[in-house]
Amino acid sequence: MKTLNIIGSGRVGRTLASLWEEKRTFSIQDVLDGTPHGARSAVAFIGDGRAVAWLEDMRPAEVWMLTPPDGKIVACCGALARSGRLRSGDIVFHCSGGLSSSELKAAVEAGASVASVHPLKSFADPRDAVRTFAGTYCAAEGERAALEVLRPAFERIGARVSEIDPQFKTVYHAASVIVCNYLVALMEAGLRCYEKAGIGRETASAMMEPLVRETVDNVFKLGTVKALTGPIARGDDAMVAQQLEALAAWDARIGVIYRQLGAVALELAREQGEAGAAALERLRELLGGGERR
Repeated sequence: MKTLNIIGSGRVGRTLASLWEEKRTFSIQDVLDGTPHGARSAVAFIGDGRAVAWLEDMRPAEVWMLTPPDGKIVACCGALARSGRLRSGDIVFHCSGGLSSSELKAAVEAGASVASVHPLKSFADPRDAVRTFAGTYCAAEGERAALEVLRPAFERIGARVSEIDPQFKTVYHAASVIVCNYLVALMEAGLRCYEKAGIGRETASAMMEPLVRETVDNVFKLGTVKALTGPIARGDDAMVAQQLEALAAWDARIGVIYRQLGAVALELAREQGEAGAAALERLRELLGGGERR
C-alpha cells in the first residue's frame, strides 16, 4: 500500500483521505494544513495520519495530494519541490476543477509524475460527502504513471473516472459553472421577467418549478435536441422578434441572455428538423447570425 501525504486538508482533502483510509487504499502518513489546528482536525476526521506544523516535518511519501485553495496550489508545489522531500517517481496531484496538472511544473522538474483529479461534487459537509461520494464523476488528466495509480485509487472509493484533454481543463470547468452556477442565474433572470409582468416572486417560483423540473427531466431522458420546445423549435420568428424587442426595451442584459442562448437553441432546432428552412434562416438573422466554431 502506497504512502500518502496531504498538504492542505480542507473539505476535499479530508473527505478523500477518509475514504481511502476506510478502504485501505493508501497508508495515510503526514498531514499539513494552514494552521496546526486544521491539521489536527483533519487527522481526527480521517482516522489516521500524523498532523505536522511545517513542511520540513513531513516524511517522504510515494503520493502527495495538494488540496489547498486553488490560488495556493502552485506555491505549495514549489515549496514541496524545494524542500527536498520529493523523490524521483513520486506522484503529486491536485483536485482543482479550474487548474490543470501543468501547474505542478515544479514537481515535474523535481522528478515527480503529476496529475489532477477533480470530483464533480459539492463538499460543503465532509461527513455528508463521505457518505454520498460513491458514484461521483471525476475528471482526470496528467502523466500516465500518475494516472495508473490514481485512477484505481479513486475507483476503489466509488468514483467514476473520465480522462479529459488537459488543454481544455478550463473549458471543462466552465461547463460545470454553466450547468450549476449559471443555471441559478438563469432562474433568477426568469423570475425577474415574471415579476415585470406583475406576478409576485413567490407565485412565479411556484409556476416555474414544474416547468423547470419537466424540462430538466426531458433533457436527461430524451437528450437536448428532442427536449427543446418553444418558439425557436417551431420556427416562430415573429414571436422571437417581439420578445427580443420587449427585453431590449426593459433590461438589455436579459435581452443579451435571450439572444445568446437563442443562438444555441437554434442549433438544436436545426438538428430537430421540425421548423422550416426559411424560418430558421430568419431566426438566424434575428439572433445575430452566430454559428458554433
